[in-house]
Amino acid sequence: MGIFVSLPKLIESLVCALAFTALYCACCYKPLGILQSCGYSAKKLTGWVNKKNNLIFSRQCLLAFLCVLSVAVLALCFSFAGGYAALIGFASYPVFFVWYIAADRKRALRSPAAFTPRFIRLYSVLGVFTFVLVFMSVTLLNYADYKIADDVFGYLRYCPLAVFPLLIFPVIIASNAVACAYEIPHNKKFVKKAKAKLAASQIKVIGITGSYGKTSVKHILAGILSQKYRVLHTPRSHNTPLGLALTINNNNLADYDILIAEMGARHAGDIAELCGICPPDIAVITGICPQHLESFGSEENIIKAKGEILQNVKGEAVIAADCFESFSGYSCNKLRPDCVSDIKCGSSGSDFKLTLGGKSVKAHTALLGRHAVDNIALAATVAHCAGMDAGQIAEAVSGIDYVEHRLQLIKSGGVNILDDGYNSNVKGAAAALEVLRSFDGRKIAVTPGLVELGVLEESENKMLGTKLAGLDYVILVGDTLVTPVKEGYLQSGGDIDKLVLKPSLAAAQEELKKIIRPGDTVLFLNDLPDIY
Repeated sequence: MGIFVSLPKLIESLVCALAFTALYCACCYKPLGILQSCGYSAKKLTGWVNKKNNLIFSRQCLLAFLCVLSVAVLALCFSFAGGYAALIGFASYPVFFVWYIAADRKRALRSPAAFTPRFIRLYSVLGVFTFVLVFMSVTLLNYADYKIADDVFGYLRYCPLAVFPLLIFPVIIASNAVACAYEIPHNKKFVKKAKAKLAASQIKVIGITGSYGKTSVKHILAGILSQKYRVLHTPRSHNTPLGLALTINNNNLADYDILIAEMGARHAGDIAELCGICPPDIAVITGICPQHLESFGSEENIIKAKGEILQNVKGEAVIAADCFESFSGYSCNKLRPDCVSDIKCGSSGSDFKLTLGGKSVKAHTALLGRHAVDNIALAATVAHCAGMDAGQIAEAVSGIDYVEHRLQLIKSGGVNILDDGYNSNVKGAAAALEVLRSFDGRKIAVTPGLVELGVLEESENKMLGTKLAGLDYVILVGDTLVTPVKEGYLQSGGDIDKLVLKPSLAAAQEELKKIIRPGDTVLFLNDLPDIY
């Protein structure tokens, strides 16, 4: 059987370990992207893996089974090659790993992994960690072959490596834990620097939180305030401590008068932590619904968590009318945004009367739906607190463009596309469907369902299904949430012939190409990241 410590055996172990590691890390790309979408939270990643109807582990089991079977069969078939039989069997791993990677590419990440410095560092740790594990495993198997000195065992000694596809998530979680030894203290220093920088500035802070509508209100408010002030705001949906710190550290605060800080939360204390970094001069609560019920546990806990901004605000707090009474126990100066009336909504936008400071003016916005006008009312009330009058605000509102991926109207080839990809809450979904029905022509909805609703997830997705009944086509996307949506749709009289299920957004788009025609309106409701 040869000498275990010989140079050829060492080279064999190194080559096998390097080849296996390279292919294995390629198989880990999508799970790493999902971990990134989870905010690098091992707990959230584990919750996603264990989610009902998630088939990713089943696919990994199939990969492991095919690998062990093919390695064994190939090695035994080439047993006449003696010591080379095991290496011939090992060649099955690249074949099936490449096949798995190619198949997984068809289920592309809807939120592609961003190659940030942290992601690259984690990928590097994963590569080193995997190589060490594989090299040790190969070395031990070769040593066992040397000690046992059995021909059959020698042929099959690389079969146990087939267990690695089953360990993709444990290996990723372990690598992330190692990487966090650097990331956590590094991030704390970064946030501390931002806090000190903001405290030393004269900039006025407006903090925005709520179960939904945060980014939309931020976008509208920034558009209004920019008519009079120099405004800095957190980009996209950056509403975590790191997101705020990036905005503060990457800008010269002396160049701005106002900072609009979006503040997100999934647990009690999150808003208080954000307020510790950016103490708000004016606070905004955009609304409350069961969004994030999965992590908060109850709507009461959501209200308490969002109320943390009221405990830290220095001045006024503007609170959405539909949840105003929920925060009656807080002593800060609370304002209700009752400044819009005579609302008329259609497929070309909305018209309304804006009344502030005793002055009423007519206003128009290209934004779609009654909920957009409600968001404008919130932003207008804040802008009035900041020193703008009704006329200035109405003029600014007329120039506000669609918020990207939030009921954004795109016209293409005679087709109206309503991109509501970043909407995943109950109230927003209902508003989006109301807007869809306001258009002429055929109406098509594409959705994977609603998320983070905890115990209400099944019932609310079933309710969403009932609201989809009557549309000309409904395309449901994904593995995990579509079953209750389908049930609600069919129980409400939806036509089974107008219902299509597709595994990915890409497959749904291919289906759309077959049925779409000029005059149609397509609503993309909640283009979820892969963690859902």
